[in-house]
Amino acid sequence: MRKAIRGVLLLAPPLVSVFVLALSASGQDRSHTEALQAFATVQKVLQHPRCQNCHIPGDAPLQFDDGRVHAQNVKRGPQGKGAPGLGCATCHSTENPPASYGPNMPPGAPNWHLPPPEHKMVFIGLSGGELCRGLKNKKENGGKDLPALLEHVRDDKLVLWGWDPGVGRAPVDVPHKDLVAAFERWAQAGAPCPAP
Repeated sequence: MRKAIRGVLLLAPPLVSVFVLALSASGQDRSHTEALQAFATVQKVLQHPRCQNCHIPGDAPLQFDDGRVHAQNVKRGPQGKGAPGLGCATCHSTENPPASYGPNMPPGAPNWHLPPPEHKMVFIGLSGGELCRGLKNKKENGGKDLPALLEHVRDDKLVLWGWDPGVGRAPVDVPHKDLVAAFERWAQAGAPCPAP
């Protein structure tokens, strides 16, 4: 029911409710869409070789931009720090070697390791939805909630290495600050996942 008073159209209360709900739903749709767009940025970073070379389904890490199996028969080991007798720290220092050493020398960052075998956090070959659900699954991610995941991508020096990987390796092509902003937007919107 509509009434006009002095040229102003008034909506009856049920119509006002429908109008407000429609506006609210359109805002929620926009927020959901923006969150999924933000996650697409997160996915692009996580599936870059700098990240996915260590977030592997098996136990042999990958290396270089083309993701070839790591030489020297390197394996994940019981804590993700290499097999006994050939730990990651055997070759990987806490920082990259000087550029004068040339390309493709073993890179370095503090606490160089793979995820442990019980929390592999696989990034390779997953759809956006699969990656998103795995990322949020505390059984897969080592018990991290969204704030802990954000802290990890924002502050962990091994993660930050992806933007300064040393001579001969392509850095992650999304600026780190953009990753952090996208992760925050996605998390604040409830961390929705793309449809399967």
